[in-house]
Amino acid sequence: MLRIYLAFQDYLFEMMVVVESVILKKLEALPAVQISRFEIRKSTEKFLHFMKARFDQLFEKMEEVLLQLVLSIPDNVLLPEDRVHQQYPYSQEEFCALQDEISQLQQQCRAEAAAGQALHAELEEQRAVQAELEKVVQWFDGLENVCREHGTGNFKESLVFLTQNCKKLQDVLRDVEEKSKKIKKRQQLL
Repeated sequence: MLRIYLAFQDYLFEMMVVVESVILKKLEALPAVQISRFEIRKSTEKFLHFMKARFDQLFEKMEEVLLQLVLSIPDNVLLPEDRVHQQYPYSQEEFCALQDEISQLQQQCRAEAAAGQALHAELEEQRAVQAELEKVVQWFDGLENVCREHGTGNFKESLVFLTQNCKKLQDVLRDVEEKSKKIKKRQQLL
């Protein structure tokens, strides 16, 4: 209906331009009549507004007639796109229930996709931890081999020995640091 309305309106505007140009040509041929182009334009616009108002009134009536008689589909006619509705009839309540079910399924799909992404991220994290653990195991294997080469047969004993030596070294380091601080304080006082 909008296309029909716009087509008629465009035709009306085009006709007004033609009418105005014809009036201007006729007036140029009559030298005795003194009417300015501005007055002709003003009169043409006034006439256009009058015609448009009349056209709008007539188009409303024409629209009603077209919708009732021409553009309406009789009840006994089934369009190809409506065959699905004939095969699978449903009520408004059933349609709403289907819409709700669709939205719930979409939410479930989104939730499962997010869970899948979280699982993939955790799997990558576990792979990284696995790689670090393998490095630590290799390091301990290398340490055990070094211990065997230097005559220490039992790795646990070697580890206890190393731990005790580390503690002793830490104690010695603390003593050295404390003595160094005392020496610096004495030098500052002097």
